[in-house]
Amino acid sequence: MLRYLKQLKGFFIVLAIVSSVIIYFIYSALNVEQPLPIYQPNRVDASLVDSTIQYKKKYHKIADFELINQNGKTITQDTYKDKIYVADFFFTTCQTICPIMTDQMARIQQEIMDDDEVMLLSHSVTPEIDSVAQLKRYAIEKGVNDKKWNLVTGDRKQIYDLARKSYLVVKDDNSEDYGMVHTENFALIDKKKQIRGLYNGISATSVDSLIQDIKRLKKEYQ
Repeated sequence: MLRYLKQLKGFFIVLAIVSSVIIYFIYSALNVEQPLPIYQPNRVDASLVDSTIQYKKKYHKIADFELINQNGKTITQDTYKDKIYVADFFFTTCQTICPIMTDQMARIQQEIMDDDEVMLLSHSVTPEIDSVAQLKRYAIEKGVNDKKWNLVTGDRKQIYDLARKSYLVVKDDNSEDYGMVHTENFALIDKKKQIRGLYNGISATSVDSLIQDIKRLKKEYQ
């Protein structure tokens, strides 16, 4: 009987080791970091989405664009080709949430300064006020690095369409001239021009999450 128990002891030791290995691999598999979601218009707050695309469930991407930055340079989708970038909408004379948003974008700029894969893009919702000269003054005041961060102005309808049909972050003010009520939202865009995250740009905690999500998104291209 004692000999039998000793034999079983060896069996149970081996069984325990094998079970531990199996449990470890199962635990590792369950804790694999999941990719960021891909945002579609039908899953975003309807007040931020143009009615013509609110039904859209898949294949949403940022539309092509042609705008002018703080240096008078033409900025297009090719400027951001093969880049991850963060986009927002603002105006230089805003005295409420814009200064906070700009400070948070500056914080992101500092984090990505040496990262060639990541850039920033801020669109003016008052292009008739935010001329190239005005954007340049604002850029200097806020410490914008021209190689990392474009402040852009241009055709109002194009900016409106980008805000509500592409980035899905701006409300319609119900005027007849493509008026916009910009929000505090930041959009994280991947290299395929897809929205991979929406964040509160006046919340340091939310922007912390955005910075971490940039790192997660980069892993998809490794």
